[in-house]
Amino acid sequence: MTTWNVKRALLALAIALPIAACNNEEPVDPGVKGAQLLKPFKMELQQALQAGLSDGPESAIEVCRVKAPEIAATLSRDGVRMGRASHKLRNSGNQGPEWVRPVLAGYLESEQREPVEVALENGYIGYAEPIGIQPVCLMCHGETLAPGVAAKISELYPDDQATGFRDGDFRGIFWVEYPTHK
Repeated sequence: MTTWNVKRALLALAIALPIAACNNEEPVDPGVKGAQLLKPFKMELQQALQAGLSDGPESAIEVCRVKAPEIAATLSRDGVRMGRASHKLRNSGNQGPEWVRPVLAGYLESEQREPVEVALENGYIGYAEPIGIQPVCLMCHGETLAPGVAAKISELYPDDQATGFRDGDFRGIFWVEYPTHK
């Protein structure tokens, strides 16, 4: 990737990620608490991706591989768990809990992609927000990848399914589980 393309991608990221991260800052019920719990995860992930992209898209792959799970683990405390999941996985560790599968299926079957809340067992709530592909995401998830990006993905994820997306496509979800008593 040329220096110009990296700079252009960073500019697109600086514009697109805040929009994506703030997409649901003030959601309507259901899920106000779920949205509040996810907000730090989305913001920290955005900052980590921006930092990774400053060193090139291959570094951003490492952010998604290493930093995203670390951020989710750090914020998953006091009965709260969170993460990302998708119908087209890059990392099999991002499958999410069982309750996210029908949520993903519902998002795939409909153009209506609002945040959803699901009653879980033992007094817990599950909350999910859709993730849409932004232009900057296409560097690693698009139909055509730069050779260095494709090689890095192939090296780290030989069973990768997370390419072939176009701008605006449904990518997956952010999810959180939390107890109703907190």
